[in-house]
Amino acid sequence: MSKIARAFAQGNAFIPFVTCGDPTIETTEAVVRSMADAGADLIELGIPFSDPTAEGPVIQEASTRALAAGATTDAIFEMVVRLRQDLDIPLVFMTYANVIFSYGIERFAQRAEEAGIDGIILPDVPFEERDEFAPAFAAHGIDLIAMVAPTSEDRIALIAKEASGFIYLVSSLGVTGVRSQITTDLEGIVAAIRRTTDVPVAVGFGISTPEQAARMARLADGAIVGSAIVRIVGAQGAQAAGPVGDYVRAMAEAVHGA
Repeated sequence: MSKIARAFAQGNAFIPFVTCGDPTIETTEAVVRSMADAGADLIELGIPFSDPTAEGPVIQEASTRALAAGATTDAIFEMVVRLRQDLDIPLVFMTYANVIFSYGIERFAQRAEEAGIDGIILPDVPFEERDEFAPAFAAHGIDLIAMVAPTSEDRIALIAKEASGFIYLVSSLGVTGVRSQITTDLEGIVAAIRRTTDVPVAVGFGISTPEQAARMARLADGAIVGSAIVRIVGAQGAQAAGPVGDYVRAMAEAVHGA
């Protein structure tokens, strides 16, 4: 059983996201350890990019801060190597096609395997173009995580059929960020996915409260939270690990109890 599969094997999974290098790589490392200690089941590590797709202002600003502070892909790989010295939690990169192209697809996939990355999410790569990346990552034991959006409609079965690791279900149209309400027919989309595959489904975009996270976990197999965490890091800076840990603990308890 893969590490990603194990994250969902005991029940609903809570998946926090952090932008690497915001405000420093050292802070990110401390935040990741804090999230793991607080009950996260899988952690998404965002590799910053100057023109991120589908990201709202909170994560855009975090990427800008990280790049201005000198965050690089190599520095993030080195951080993952350090984390892997004592952390066994599944780690998934969230980044963009341009980052992979500039590094080299095969070189990136090999380095990711060596560092201990379990999966990768590329939000700007449509399903029809996944074959440019999927074989290289599969050869190195890394899941290319499929994304399903409310607009996927008749493509849901096609996407789900090829999915591995877990499926990232985008809760709402638009960009990432905190939302007071999520009104998409997520139950119908999850049902459509499950007619094709038993790969776990985690819902992301707009989730910020324990109540929202629990509701998403009841509908699917897990909840993903990014902007709310990145906002805490932006406000707390180098002291973010403690407050993020407190937030993740409350969210993880809500998801696990759903």
